[in-house]
Amino acid sequence: MNKLPDTPMLDELESGRWPSFVTGLKRLAEDNPMMVDLLGQLETSYETRKGFWKGGTVGVVGYGGGVIPRFTELKNADGKPMFPEAAEFHTLRIQPPAGMHYTSGLLRNLCDAWLEAGGSGLIAFHGQSGDIMFQGIKTENVQHAFDNLNAMGFDLGGAGPALRTSMSCVGAARCEMSCYDEARAMRTVINRNIDDMHRPSLPYKFKFKFSGCPNDCVNAIQRSDMATIGTWRDNIRTDEAIAKDWMADHSMADLVNMVISNCPTKAITLRDVGTPAKAHESVLRVALDTEMAIDNHNCVRCMHCLNVMPGALLPGLDKGVTILAGGKGVLKIGATMGTVIIPFMKLETDADFEKLNDLARSILDFFAENALEHERTGEMIERIGLVNFLEGIGLEVDPNMILHPRSNPYFRSDDWDAEAAKWFARKAEEKQARAA
Repeated sequence: MNKLPDTPMLDELESGRWPSFVTGLKRLAEDNPMMVDLLGQLETSYETRKGFWKGGTVGVVGYGGGVIPRFTELKNADGKPMFPEAAEFHTLRIQPPAGMHYTSGLLRNLCDAWLEAGGSGLIAFHGQSGDIMFQGIKTENVQHAFDNLNAMGFDLGGAGPALRTSMSCVGAARCEMSCYDEARAMRTVINRNIDDMHRPSLPYKFKFKFSGCPNDCVNAIQRSDMATIGTWRDNIRTDEAIAKDWMADHSMADLVNMVISNCPTKAITLRDVGTPAKAHESVLRVALDTEMAIDNHNCVRCMHCLNVMPGALLPGLDKGVTILAGGKGVLKIGATMGTVIIPFMKLETDADFEKLNDLARSILDFFAENALEHERTGEMIERIGLVNFLEGIGLEVDPNMILHPRSNPYFRSDDWDAEAAKWFARKAEEKQARAA
């Protein structure tokens, strides 16, 4: 067992009510000298309030990205590393399975492969881009570690100015809210564009994310340059039996306070049983003489009522996706959410998935040709204007491209009437095609 260094400041992080990452690092340090020195360097950073890692160049044969190099800057007077065992602490980004599905046996094999190659034992599931993060390995062992993981069927993810690994929610495999096959969509787009991930050549990073419903469990709208969000365009489905069970455990006051009052567009109302229902309404009986009606024309798919009454309310049957572009965290112009570029498209047939990939490729190509260095897609759109972006990727303007629901059109045109006329003409053609 290794002797741990004195780390009074790190020890303080273990004194609270909640589990601390420091405990995990100490447990790994008992058998791994790399983690002993990592604790020493981390304690020094806490004492000095400075970070002591610098980058460099580390990779594996045939790949231009996927490894994040970290070298220590903490040196003794003779120029040698103060903490030699952690002087190199590189990270391998590995692509996870779509939907984050693992067996317990596979997880054990991943841990064994990491330790056998000389890794620190530290693994993060998952990075913001979706990667499995194998953190802490020396340069001489990077290739061996990747070979171990590659033999198990895993590939390197993205790093640097490249297409990043991508994420999809668990979706159709386990969730009743899923509106499309998220795993297939992710694998279609990523597999067809893998070269942009392994050989970085973009102005900056680019992320795809796929969420099966507007709950957006992988934060696609806030964190991805192209977000694919499941949705529906018909009425919310209802189940009287499940609603009855829900009401057995809740009062009418609960229904009002937990569901109806929290509808952002006030689309849900209570009324007497037997009131004639309109074609665009979803009706759910909640008492002997009372029913709950949802005006689907005013529903903005916030998912709140479906989440509070699971099963009693479900997405409609005419399912598809909404595509947004330009989401990201804080950078040049602050945090931005994605802008709707396709309000609704079906995603069921092989042709639909090909259409999704064609759109993804168009956005990637436009980004590669028009973005400035160190500029995300959202910042590019802010700089050149949404109209130019839409024209560049070959999309028509749609009135549903809005900044605030039902209030402020995001698209500005000198001749809005002409644009609206073209939109109505397209919708009439689509309606005729569906009828045929």
